[in-house]
Amino acid sequence: MDWRDQGIVLSTRKHGETSVILEVFTPEHGRHAGVVRGGISRKMTPILQPGGQVDVTWRARLEEHIGSFAVEPVRSRALALSDRFALAGLNAVTALLGFALPEREAHPALYQRSEQLLDLLGQNEIWPLAYLRWELALLEELGFGLDLTSCAVTGGQDGLIYVSPRSGRAVSEAGAGDWADRLLPLPPCLKGQGEAPDDEVFLALKTTGYFMENRLAPALGNRALPEARGRWIDLFSRRLTRP
Repeated sequence: MDWRDQGIVLSTRKHGETSVILEVFTPEHGRHAGVVRGGISRKMTPILQPGGQVDVTWRARLEEHIGSFAVEPVRSRALALSDRFALAGLNAVTALLGFALPEREAHPALYQRSEQLLDLLGQNEIWPLAYLRWELALLEELGFGLDLTSCAVTGGQDGLIYVSPRSGRAVSEAGAGDWADRLLPLPPCLKGQGEAPDDEVFLALKTTGYFMENRLAPALGNRALPEARGRWIDLFSRRLTRP
């Protein structure tokens, strides 16, 4: 059996003395692993860096086998390695994809969004908002999307400033009542509105982070979210405090 596709490198781990097990995210074959012979060589190591774009051909005797990859470079994202903020963002994206996606299940729309997000690395002024929208898309793709169109209590579409942690639906100021202090923030940028300053994006990431930690992670066996996301959020928060 064999197939060919493009993919985003998610991770590698050593396999034997000279090989690695490569995990890639491809549009047609989803998150997929395979052995790369000679993967620790000087030639292959730069190609197999997380976030890199590669052309992969997978071969195996049976579909259920791990199989092997032949890999060719398509596009490097090595620029991120020289920018701490960009590198942390790259690591957050690849770690979350490796954490959340089922093996060998195609998600072409999410793949396209992930590729577009990684292509924005280094554009640090616009990247946080793009990343927030990507997290929303990731939740939606995996069945935990937020419904921010109308109030879960009143049905109205005005004054939506909260999100229900139970249902993931918007709640208006009028509908919140005495429950306001138990609800999550709904800044305009979470609805795709307004200028989306960094402090507002940071607030919105607390809401998406809640659903990742309390809805997505439990569905995946109560594993902790990747630390890489937390490290990028921490860097982002420090940027907010700079004069």
